Amino acid sequence: MTEARGWYNGKVPRSIQVSKPDIGELENLYVQRAMQSGWISSSGEFVDEFQQRWAKNCESEYSLCVSNGTVALHLILVGMGIGPGDEVIVPSLTFIASVNVITYVGATPVFCDVNVNTWCMDVESIANLATEKTKAVINVDLYGNPSGTLDLEIWCRQNEILLIDDAAEAPFATNQGRQVGSFGTASSFSFFGNKIITSGEGGAITTSDQELFNRMKRLRDQGMDPNRRYYFPEIGFNYRLTNIQCALLCAQLDRKEELLTKREEIFRGYDRHLEKLEFISFQRILEGSTRSPWLYTFTMNGRLGENRDLVIKDLARLGVETRPIFIPVHTLPPYQCIKTTKLPNTEVISKSGLSLPTSSTMNFDDLEYICSNFLEVCRQYT
Repeated sequence: MTEARGWYNGKVPRSIQVSKPDIGELENLYVQRAMQSGWISSSGEFVDEFQQRWAKNCESEYSLCVSNGTVALHLILVGMGIGPGDEVIVPSLTFIASVNVITYVGATPVFCDVNVNTWCMDVESIANLATEKTKAVINVDLYGNPSGTLDLEIWCRQNEILLIDDAAEAPFATNQGRQVGSFGTASSFSFFGNKIITSGEGGAITTSDQELFNRMKRLRDQGMDPNRRYYFPEIGFNYRLTNIQCALLCAQLDRKEELLTKREEIFRGYDRHLEKLEFISFQRILEGSTRSPWLYTFTMNGRLGENRDLVIKDLARLGVETRPIFIPVHTLPPYQCIKTTKLPNTEVISKSGLSLPTSSTMNFDDLEYICSNFLEVCRQYT
């Protein structure tokens, strides 16, 4: 077999992960510092440093690091007092965590469609779903796209509805000159191993609402009164992040420009090979927004889209890991019982979407290998 058919140096199958973490010497140095300090749990210099830096990065007053992106959303909802009898509007085209957290607090998810161009919710997609029971909207910056977030913020403010921005996939993105993390009442982030910056597991919340911040901070720490040790006025959670993990994040923030530059180069490289292909359609980033270069994702048209899962299997045999777009949450077993209007854009995008490997660890040779094999596979189905 030749290199173009999936073999590296004619001997060993190449293996390219869809989103490999980029961990270097600086991360090792900071982690060693954290370990040598003796502070390896949820207190230490790196915890405070990261929270301060993340708030500044997101143009927000406060930041709270937590154990993952899911609990970030859960903590926001609990902190806001959302519970049984309340409704929360959320897109169905998202990772299930965005919806599960609504169920955790006993509220009801109301599924909305997404914009056919941006793949994100917009005012038009939610305006007819709001009722007197609607307490919040969870916006998802899908695949790093913050388009429409400012419009949602304005609409929610006018209708006295809380806006939560699920920015797990969109750190460093902007909308109308504002940083993601500054929109709505609160924003959540994920630092899972496949994200642009990572601590393996981990997450963060940003907000400029002091009262909400103080309540979430107390709830994160088992609900303990900050002025009276071991006194718990309410039931809380252990949602803290460790000093070691925050050391990783501080190092990744120090390398922010390097990591983003490399990923942008990967995106531009893919564009050179793929953006003019007639059988591929791309997510639109609206004017005034800049996306976060998380995963290079597109939909495939016609027969190619119908055979998306076969394309994934063919590329896997060639050592190229890919990802389908999320299955609509409203079609999954736990949520089929919820009455939902038709969501045509969600279903089309989900069935035909694909993410190619995107990592700052990739090199030009990896990119050429992926594109040549992807195009060869596509020829079988177009």
